[in-house]
Amino acid sequence: MREHEFEPIPGLPERLPEGEAILWQGAPEWRSHALRTFHLRGLCAYFALLALWRAADTWQASPIDAITGAAWIGLLGSLAVAVLLGIGWYSARTTLYTVTNRRIVLRVGMALPMTVNLPFVAIRNAGMRLHRDGTGDIQIMLAKGQRASWIALWPHVRALSIARPEPVLRALPDAERAGQVLARALAASAAMPVPAMHGAADGQDARDARPEAAAAA
Repeated sequence: MREHEFEPIPGLPERLPEGEAILWQGAPEWRSHALRTFHLRGLCAYFALLALWRAADTWQASPIDAITGAAWIGLLGSLAVAVLLGIGWYSARTTLYTVTNRRIVLRVGMALPMTVNLPFVAIRNAGMRLHRDGTGDIQIMLAKGQRASWIALWPHVRALSIARPEPVLRALPDAERAGQVLARALAASAAMPVPAMHGAADGQDARDARPEAAAAA
């Protein structure tokens, strides 16, 4: 992990060493990133239910108060959603993922640019989750003994993987292509046949891009 202010190559804090080459670069699609990473559907449903409950609870006593209270809750909900949409947009704008023939590099950080290097030898396996809008996430599981900072990676990390953080390349518009590039690069680094990385539907994980034995190669 490294903080930096200057990029000689977009997404990288320094020039690549001899023998290393960029295979793929991409960034999150901001709408999908904001919608799923910040759970905007659930947030909208929460405020809608809260507004309905407020209206139903006070309607008999005062219909005007019921409507006013529900409107205020709706306004607060709209502001919260707008803020999270802005954060999602800026997060996507300041993010660039890079796959080389030796590692994955995540350039993240909304306040201060930071790069997180994930050498292939530190990766246990990877999986892809495809979404209905055509975007997808690539989840990275690190090898035993390898750790990453959940706080430093957020929101580019699996939400419930606090004990063993799992980096995520989020909301990729070309997730299937990126997954195949990564699968081939992982296989080449381990001198193994190229495995398939099958996309799972929303709510399912696919972790077959690299057998566990490859991490020891």
